[in-house]
Amino acid sequence: MKKALNICVLGGGESGLGAARLAKKLGHTVWLSDRGNLAEKWTTALEVAGIEYESGQHSEERILKSDLIIKSPGIPEKAPLIGKIRAAEIELISEIEWAYRYCKGTIIAITGTNGKTTVTSMVHHLLEKAGKNVALVGNIGKSFAGSLADGTHDYYALEVSSFQLDDIIHFKPHIAILTNITPDHLDRYNYKVEEYAAAKMRIFENQGAEDHLIYCADDELSLQYLKEYSTPSQVWALSQENPVEQGAQLINGKIEIIINQQIDMDINELALQGKHNAYNSMASGVAGRLLNIRKEAIRESLSSFDSIEHRLESVLQIYGIEFINDSKATNVNSTWYALESMQKPTIWIAGGVDKGNDYSQLQKLAKEKIKALICLGTDNSKLHAAFEGSVPLVIDAADMDEAVRMAYKMGEKGDAVLLSPACASFDLFDSYEDRGRQFKHSVRQL
Repeated sequence: MKKALNICVLGGGESGLGAARLAKKLGHTVWLSDRGNLAEKWTTALEVAGIEYESGQHSEERILKSDLIIKSPGIPEKAPLIGKIRAAEIELISEIEWAYRYCKGTIIAITGTNGKTTVTSMVHHLLEKAGKNVALVGNIGKSFAGSLADGTHDYYALEVSSFQLDDIIHFKPHIAILTNITPDHLDRYNYKVEEYAAAKMRIFENQGAEDHLIYCADDELSLQYLKEYSTPSQVWALSQENPVEQGAQLINGKIEIIINQQIDMDINELALQGKHNAYNSMASGVAGRLLNIRKEAIRESLSSFDSIEHRLESVLQIYGIEFINDSKATNVNSTWYALESMQKPTIWIAGGVDKGNDYSQLQKLAKEKIKALICLGTDNSKLHAAFEGSVPLVIDAADMDEAVRMAYKMGEKGDAVLLSPACASFDLFDSYEDRGRQFKHSVRQL
């Protein structure tokens, strides 16, 4: 190891704790600074690991004496402290960049506006089924750095957000998967979709000719920005609309994975149904073939994968009314996929922190499928303006219990109640997980 560094980790939580633990394991001097009040579980974990920390403030003088600063993805570039760090010319990196520098395994990294959690979980499931030593890390579950602090794996299924990609330098996955690009988090990117897309494109900026990029050829913004950001890596397309030369396509109800020997699989055999899940299965299958997983193992894994929590998760049926938890739908495009998949008259619960949402793309589906919209958020004015002309009833609820009770009272046998917020959760909930669990608890209390 090179000389010990004086490292500051900015921001706590899973990412910050993992980065600090890896730094300590490597013999560096490390402390963690969080401007917010760290939850007890994080302070306890830091104390158990013997890592110094401060909570409720940033001691700028000490921070600016660091040799290296590892930043939480939640801290935006426009924060005044980040400007001071840049001015002091201190190296500032993300947690995934930090972990990458010490990772010896093969990285399969997945980003995109929608589908990345499902694809990451499917890739992990596929490799695990094939008997590989694989970790599920990143923006899902355990942090990348935290996993490395605990031990090594041969493969890493790594979910990465645009925020995590913002501060990479050398990060280079062997396989990069770009699920799609739709406007999201625009408040972080000066309300410019091109800046958000540029962050996503960073997933392959360091790749070489031996690496691979998998993308959706049916996604207009992905196509547009891939033309602007060239890559020397091998490129594999996914399409349900047109034939592809290499990658995966949907022909006559069959998925065809075209890499070396072709794999055919009836779409009805997939564990997860729906148009969006067909893309997710294609991406996972292509990644599996690129890693030389046997055809039989790929078919088995794609037909046995269980849905993830908070993503179109069927909770209960009560007197013929089905309750579905799609709390992970934190943007308009994700909710579009949820509405598109609904086959029953639907009472839709939506709302939260609006990130510059354009609801117009949901209006046609809402008019066709939604019998009532229950708005759950501190400011529902945009939802009312967007849907009062296309949905028979648009009403507000003060909290999750009220929203669920209202939906149940107006529901009839054969209906569905869908929580698919299209918004972030931080006005009324700690996270989308908290929102989804409160929904499930309220349903079970009926």
